[in-house]
Amino acid sequence: MNPFKPKNQGKILSTVGGVFLILLVVGISVGMSEKNFSTEDYIELSSLKKDSVVSKEAFKKVYSVLMHPRCMNCHPSGDIPLQGDDSHLHGMSPQRGEDGKGVYAMKCANCHQNENTPGKHAPPGNPEWHLPPADMKMIFQGRTANELAKQLIDKSKNGNKSIKDLIAHAEDTLVKAGWHPAEGLSLPPMSHKEFKEAWVTWLKAGAYAPDNSE
Repeated sequence: MNPFKPKNQGKILSTVGGVFLILLVVGISVGMSEKNFSTEDYIELSSLKKDSVVSKEAFKKVYSVLMHPRCMNCHPSGDIPLQGDDSHLHGMSPQRGEDGKGVYAMKCANCHQNENTPGKHAPPGNPEWHLPPADMKMIFQGRTANELAKQLIDKSKNGNKSIKDLIAHAEDTLVKAGWHPAEGLSLPPMSHKEFKEAWVTWLKAGAYAPDNSE
C-alpha cells in the first residue's frame, strides 16, 4: 500500500472531472450568449472550416449585388423606397409603414402586383413586395462593405436570423425578384446562382467583414 496515495483518489478525480465538465458547459453557454448565438448556430459553425481571406473575397461579390439598385432600392436609409437604375426617391413618395408595406391607402400592393406589370418602367411585381419593417429597417444605402457584413449577421438587426436562416434567405422569393426586374431596368452584376454561391461561401467560411481599407 502506497502511504502517499489518498484513499479516495478515484472519487477526487471523478469530482474534479465533473466540476471541469460543468465549467466547460457554462463557459460555452456564456460565450454563445455574449455573441447572441443559439445552440443550433454553435453546432453548425463549429463544424465549418473558417477562412477569413475566402470569406472576405466572397462578401465583396455579395456586396456588389446588395448595392445594385435591384437590391438597394428596397433597403433605403430613409422611409421612402428608391426606384430606377439611378436610385432616385420613389416618385409617389410612399412611406415604409410599421410593417414595411406602406401606410393608409398607399400600400405597396396597390401598384406592385403579384407579377411585373407589362411595359417599360412599369411597376415590378411580387406577392411579397415590401420594405423591411420599421423596427428592423436593414439599411443597405450608404453602408460600407464592413458595416453591411456586420449588420447582416447581427441578430438584433437582421430579424433574428441564424447563419442557417441567412443561407436559406438567398432563395427568398423577394430576393430572387431582383433578377426579374420590370422592363427597361438593369440586372444585378452576376446571376442569382453566382450570388448564392458567394453568399453561402461568405457565411460558411466564417462570415468575416472586409476591412474598411479593402
